[in-house]
Amino acid sequence: MAPSLSTALRLLTITTITTLATAASPPADDTPLPLVIWHGLGDTFSGEGIQAVAALADAIHPGTFVHAVSLAADDANADRSATFFGNVSQQVDLVCAQLAAHPILSTAPAIDALGFSQGGQFLRAYVQRCNKPPVRSLVTFGSQHNGIAEFRECGGGDFLCKGAMALLRFNTWSSFVQSRLVPAQYFRDPANLPAYLEGSRFLADINNERATKNAGYKKNLASLRKFVMFLFEDDTMVHPRESSWFGEVTETESVPLRDRDIYKQDWLGLRALDEKGALVFRSITADHMQIPEKVLNETMRDFFGPYDRAFPSHRHEQPKMYGHSSSASSVNLEL
Repeated sequence: MAPSLSTALRLLTITTITTLATAASPPADDTPLPLVIWHGLGDTFSGEGIQAVAALADAIHPGTFVHAVSLAADDANADRSATFFGNVSQQVDLVCAQLAAHPILSTAPAIDALGFSQGGQFLRAYVQRCNKPPVRSLVTFGSQHNGIAEFRECGGGDFLCKGAMALLRFNTWSSFVQSRLVPAQYFRDPANLPAYLEGSRFLADINNERATKNAGYKKNLASLRKFVMFLFEDDTMVHPRESSWFGEVTETESVPLRDRDIYKQDWLGLRALDEKGALVFRSITADHMQIPEKVLNETMRDFFGPYDRAFPSHRHEQPKMYGHSSSASSVNLEL
């Protein structure tokens, strides 16, 4: 006897749900997640150091698809210029659109993300503001998560850098500077927080420091499986270096993340990450962006790879410190 229409529909519904659930399930294989890299100030998507890191990722987890962020398509010179000049929020929006439309990244169950210097806080902004495709592990090296209180020195012949820094020192909080000069948008002077909270176009927002908090920022950042932050102990570029761990440094004291309101009141989800063992502190005894290859090897091995891999808890773990030998192989990247 043929099944009734209701029975047939019920069977069809069960079959459809099963098919959709199977299709939506993450692949149970050893294929590594794609890796997105965002470079630092003065660097480019095609820089030698970035390409070396991409090759290393594929060597450690064979088959890794690596996407290096570019703000200027295939134009390396324009991409470098965009690290000095541009509206950071618009740049983050552009990357959100690029990744969401990418045929490989957009179809992956998740991606891993690696940010060097300012690229680290920009990738964090990606996680907080859009996160499609979602980031599983976010690793940042020497990033200015709590901003900078001093501007960098430029090389003798780097006129692009010198021009940007001259404008930054002229009027940091003007709307012109805040919408056009990249380092000004993560400048933060603890001695003048009212001016920062009023004038900052980027950092004060993504750090949820204003009275009205963005609950979505906290939800998205807390969704990470791992958030790994590297600090350079001998950093001469980032002032203060403690910013790489969300530390606050004033003229009289240095306040670590866990003693700050941003953590205790959990404005960003950092405490939630810490409590589930997902917040990881690392340091390197070296200057800014002097990264031993051993550190990159271990970091990629420990925090990247297949979607369904297991991670140990890092709750209450003491920060791991890496030494730096002048004879050891290292990858040197721009700020």
